[in-house]
Amino acid sequence: MKHKIFIVGMGPGREDMMTRQALQALEQSDVIIGYTVYMDLLGERFAGKERMSTPMRQEEKRCRLCFQEAGKGKQVALICSGDAGIYGMASLMYEIGKEYPDTELQVIPGITAASSGAAILGAPINHDFCVISLSDLLTPWEKIEKRLAAAAEGDFAIVIYNPSSHKRKDYLKRACDILLGILEEERCCGYVENIGREGMKTQICTLKELREREVNMFTTVFIGNSGSEYIDGKLITKRGYQIERDTGICGNNRGETTV
Repeated sequence: MKHKIFIVGMGPGREDMMTRQALQALEQSDVIIGYTVYMDLLGERFAGKERMSTPMRQEEKRCRLCFQEAGKGKQVALICSGDAGIYGMASLMYEIGKEYPDTELQVIPGITAASSGAAILGAPINHDFCVISLSDLLTPWEKIEKRLAAAAEGDFAIVIYNPSSHKRKDYLKRACDILLGILEEERCCGYVENIGREGMKTQICTLKELREREVNMFTTVFIGNSGSEYIDGKLITKRGYQIERDTGICGNNRGETTV
């Protein structure tokens, strides 16, 4: 019989923003393993579970710990912020998992910051969009530059993950400089810090203003496309519907309600 590991996307971390499938996987698990900060976000519901954590930059060690514990016959859950398959640990687990053919992996999806942050700002990614991380720990900055320029040229709405850190304080400014070489200064933008967590902050601004803003690694940045606009204080990227003006008639000429 194969051992099994759940790779759980826990969303922003708050219980009411986890999927029911994620909560069930955690309930069924004997041991929960994750990055130290994410373990703290789990709260008291799973306090009775065996917990193991590793600090940042020990991702491989964390993954191997999962396989080791599963090999002891335990049901293991590896938790990831947001969605485990979006800048999460799912792919690394599958890579390492080739060494453990007796272990089955199941990815449990979660709400990624692009979705949860977008909901707070309004609807900034309601058309074609791309997600780009500014972290150059695993991706060369030269490749990140090319992706930013290509996204701007393609008129995508853009979501930026990992816009800054202690060692990368000017990376958002550098990214904005690349985008400003292609996009107008007044392009609609916004960002959310600590999505769904204590101390959450939101802000809308122009691309020119965004360049001067200081953000941290827990901030997700949204840059609209050429059709984005602010509506009632929200950042909206339109789908392109041709809206008919309200004439006060709720149905069509057959008496049917139009949705």
